[in-house]
Amino acid sequence: MTTVIQKKICLLGEFAVGKTSLVRRFVEGNFSDRYISTIGVKISRRVVERASGNMNLLVWDLAGSDEFNGQIQANYLRGSSGAIIVCDLTRRETLSGFQRYVEQIRAIGLEIPLIFIGNKMDLLEERTISAEDLQSAAETFRCPYLLSSAKTGENTEAAFLRLAELIEARG
Repeated sequence: MTTVIQKKICLLGEFAVGKTSLVRRFVEGNFSDRYISTIGVKISRRVVERASGNMNLLVWDLAGSDEFNGQIQANYLRGSSGAIIVCDLTRRETLSGFQRYVEQIRAIGLEIPLIFIGNKMDLLEERTISAEDLQSAAETFRCPYLLSSAKTGENTEAAFLRLAELIEARG
């Protein structure tokens, strides 16, 4: 009988950075150009195989609006085993969200693995955030980072699997 462990992970990031698209690509294997704003939280799941057994990832896609910060978001974060923080490589202002989200996670006493993702790497002409910018932010918080594209699927699965690996390493 295979062991199945369940882990809650949260996706955080500013409005329209592609969190829902990343989740859809990871869970369903597809992408849609249609934009639908997440209201509150949307929970998806996917089982991934790990060395210790199967890991049932409950992916909490949290809304990325200013109104959804503070206590409400803190309540959704509680019980998380890890988080992915996303910025949009075409919108420089979304990079500053990393610090705010890390501070929010730490403020409620969570010491969980984090992954930073610079999403929309397929939009080369529109990029305003470099890999170096992302690396610098990641080094500040001692977290791994990846450039990804929910549209093409590049590094989307890798980000979630890397987070699962970090969670598993913690025991």
